[in-house]
Amino acid sequence: MDDVARLTQSPLSLMTQAAGSPGEMAEKLARLAKALTQYARPTAIDERLQRLHRLGYVEQIPSRVQLAIGAYDMLRFFIVPAAEDYYESKGINFNFHQVLRFLDDPASLVDPTGLLSTTDNIIGHLMQVTHANPCYDLQLLDAHEGGLEELEKQVEQMLAGTHPRTRSIQAIIEDPTYHGKLLDYVRAFRVARDAQAPIRENVADSDRFKAIARTFGTVPNAMRYFCRLPRDPLSAARHALFTRRFPDHLAEPETH
Repeated sequence: MDDVARLTQSPLSLMTQAAGSPGEMAEKLARLAKALTQYARPTAIDERLQRLHRLGYVEQIPSRVQLAIGAYDMLRFFIVPAAEDYYESKGINFNFHQVLRFLDDPASLVDPTGLLSTTDNIIGHLMQVTHANPCYDLQLLDAHEGGLEELEKQVEQMLAGTHPRTRSIQAIIEDPTYHGKLLDYVRAFRVARDAQAPIRENVADSDRFKAIARTFGTVPNAMRYFCRLPRDPLSAARHALFTRRFPDHLAEPETH
């Protein structure tokens, strides 16, 4: 662990490494612009949800209002607090970590549900963040033609040190075993979609995050949660403003 760049190098060195050359940063900003244009295509999210539905990952398609408020809940109840807890346990400043993530790949920060993300954006996000549960992202990639194969190839390149973003991702990732676990998982997932995902240490068997991680850890569970949320804008706004804790009554039931 001592030779991990994220834990040993200075903040300035890490920022420089994550940003890369001016040409690389220009390419990253171009990817960000492309990602943002997806929000101007009203049919893009419908097309992605329909593909996920055909694959069996979405039983009922949530409304736009439910998607918006569900993404907000996913961020505030799971993604951010679980990440803050994890990085605090590692002695890593969460806010600075987000700066490094932006410098490495700005597009990875603009789509919390991943429903509007390209194959490369999802893969880049998977490789730069030690995921609480990568199952959700692999299920998203399953709706992209060749997405899982491309993930396997790029993780292999990352482990071999030949990936174009090796240096910038090394400035961010704090767990030297993560990419090896991710490669094992994508290979297992391609064989069996119910393969056991590697759960991040601060989430596995955590009383605090157990129900929340179960609810948002897979596409089917997350979409079922979204569909339990209010459909009309006024009720959704009320939920956003006045629901301050994860609503346990809307959580995905535990299966035995």
